[in-house]
Amino acid sequence: MARRYAAAPMRAPENWEKTLERTLAHLPAEAEVLELGCGTGSTALRLAPHVARYVGTDDADAMIAIAHEKLAAEPVAGLSFAAARPGDGSLPPGPFDAVTAFNLLHLLPDLPAALAEMRGLLKPGGLLIAKTPCLGGRYTVLWPVVAALRLFGKAPPLRFLRPPRLEATIEAAGFAIEERGDYPARPPSRFVVARRL
Repeated sequence: MARRYAAAPMRAPENWEKTLERTLAHLPAEAEVLELGCGTGSTALRLAPHVARYVGTDDADAMIAIAHEKLAAEPVAGLSFAAARPGDGSLPPGPFDAVTAFNLLHLLPDLPAALAEMRGLLKPGGLLIAKTPCLGGRYTVLWPVVAALRLFGKAPPLRFLRPPRLEATIEAAGFAIEERGDYPARPPSRFVVARRL
């Protein structure tokens, strides 16, 4: 599926561009950044030229292989990729100035534990920058569709979060939210910048 995913056109690229713009607003040139769930590396390739060091990680070896191919075709100083995931001790050791997680938090089986691990990888005052589809509330009508897709291996397990619940979970993990937005607004894909306390 990784090759199909990489070849598929991006839906609503304007939302991705807005996410990149807001993320870069919080990353100084000297920052060291860890991205969780980097997929095929598209976001890493856009953000990495603006910081000192950027490590993209994903738990799918096939995604990381594509990310390495992209990096070989378009070298970026300070950018590297590794197969790793929250929860099993495989993430690169910190500390980092920022940890990013785009389209990932709703897929994690133990979100509080994952957020605690992310906090531990950050320098004091470091930033968690995340964007998470929030399909709770009225969007839970999609649950039967997702459940059916899961039966055929076409969808991952996911949480039907609502933005307030997502933010409360992030705050409970020891962060203070400094910025929020929805890109897109419907269904909301909540962009959050949260500082480690």
